[in-house]
Amino acid sequence: MLTHNQPMGKYCSFRTGGIAQDFFIPENLNDLSKFLKNNQKPVLMLGLGSNLLVRDQGFDGVVIKLKHFNQLEISNHTIVAGAGTTLAKLSRFCESQGLNGAEFLSAIPGNVGGALAMNAGAFGSEIWQFVSSVTTVNTQGVVFERSPEDFDISYRQVLSNNNNEYFVAANFQFNKINKQDNIKTLLKQRNTSQPIGEANCGSVFKNPKNHYAAQLIEDSNLKGFCVGGACVSNKHANFIINQNEASASDIENLIIHIQQTVKSKFNIDLETEVVVI
Repeated sequence: MLTHNQPMGKYCSFRTGGIAQDFFIPENLNDLSKFLKNNQKPVLMLGLGSNLLVRDQGFDGVVIKLKHFNQLEISNHTIVAGAGTTLAKLSRFCESQGLNGAEFLSAIPGNVGGALAMNAGAFGSEIWQFVSSVTTVNTQGVVFERSPEDFDISYRQVLSNNNNEYFVAANFQFNKINKQDNIKTLLKQRNTSQPIGEANCGSVFKNPKNHYAAQLIEDSNLKGFCVGGACVSNKHANFIINQNEASASDIENLIIHIQQTVKSKFNIDLETEVVVI
């Protein structure tokens, strides 16, 4: 389904952002492939929008949301999950199948496609530890099967050896001997330490080597600091809250202020985890 002039604040967890010129929700892989073959505009592949800030000027292209790519099944101990499957659902499914290792995913607000794109992680685990293969589609609509060796995978970053491809599904092997922890315990831990229920994008900055971004921000006396309607969370300093109808510019200016302050105080460059479009 193709629509036009969609406000991205409706689809991003920051609850702000400009207008997307075109907005496409494919029914299936064939529908997506056909659309991409005929598309000439820039593409933004959208997950749950939990790690995304679209500038107030909007996106002059097509946003594609893989809402219907939510298949989830098991075959010979391999989990097959569509890019639109939420990580919480994947985690619960693995638990129901007696598979260990996916518990950490329950604490990450996103879906499989977004998690693959950024190597999402929590509680000491990262999603690509468990990937055996992925299905991708390129901007010409051609579908590929790729292995982890086709990607340069590091902390919160995944670089493909093949340009202009998007994740549509993945095969996972969750085979740890011991369970990481009870999902309810992990969620309780997350809810205690993070501003759940407030408009935010999750962690804003990557942790620099040998440091924690939240600690650096807190030690810079920036907890509670605001630019317009955007504020550093008092609960967790690596979270920015849309507290009072913040614009995307408010949030981006606050990000820049935090980076400049931490650089000035500690000579450390904070790299964003959130993607700014």
